[in-house]
Amino acid sequence: MEVQQTQNTAIEKTEEITGSKEPLLWYAMRVTYRRELFVKGKLEAEGMECFCPMCYEVQTVGKRKVRSHVPAVHNLLFVRAGEERLKQFKLRVPYLQYMTRQLDGKNRIITIPDRQMAQFMAVASAENDKLIYLKPEEINLAKGTKVRVIGGAFNNVEGIFVKVKGVRSRRVVLLVEGVTAVALTEVSPDLLEVLK
Repeated sequence: MEVQQTQNTAIEKTEEITGSKEPLLWYAMRVTYRRELFVKGKLEAEGMECFCPMCYEVQTVGKRKVRSHVPAVHNLLFVRAGEERLKQFKLRVPYLQYMTRQLDGKNRIITIPDRQMAQFMAVASAENDKLIYLKPEEINLAKGTKVRVIGGAFNNVEGIFVKVKGVRSRRVVLLVEGVTAVALTEVSPDLLEVLK
C-alpha cells in the first residue's frame, strides 16, 4: 500500500512540475560506467520518479571492512516519466540508454506495467540480505508454478515458485521480463497460494 501511495505522490509531483498530462511509463534503462546513483540524483532533481534496486555489500577500505549500500544490479535504473520528457533528459545525459528487446522482428523499448513495478519495488526495497538478483536467462520459469504470497513481509507478491541454481530450496521469483529477476528469501509453503 505504501508503494502505491508513493507512486501517486510522484505522479502528482511530476504533473505539477511539468504541467504535462503525458502518460507516465516505467522504462528500464542502462546507465554506463556505474553511474546509477549519479543519474538517479539528477532525475529526482527534475521531479522524475526512479528506482535503483540496492543491497548491502562488505567492502575493504584501507584496512577496515565497511558495509556499504550499493546498487544490486550494476548499470540498471528504472525511470517513470513521459516519453518526450525522458527523451529530452537523455539528450543532456548521454550515458542513460533505453533497454530494448526483440519483438516482432524489431527492437522495442522495454516498459514495465505499474502493478509489476510496484511489486518489484516492494520486494527489492526490503532490507533483506537473502534476495538473489538474476538475469532472466539464468532461470527456467517454465518449470515453476505461478503463486501469490499470502502473509508475511511479501504479502500479495505474485511470482513463480521454482528451483534457483545454487540454492537448496525452491524460491518465489519475481521477473521483470527482459530486464532482471529477483528470488525472494525462503517462503513457507503455508504462505503460498497457487494461481491458475
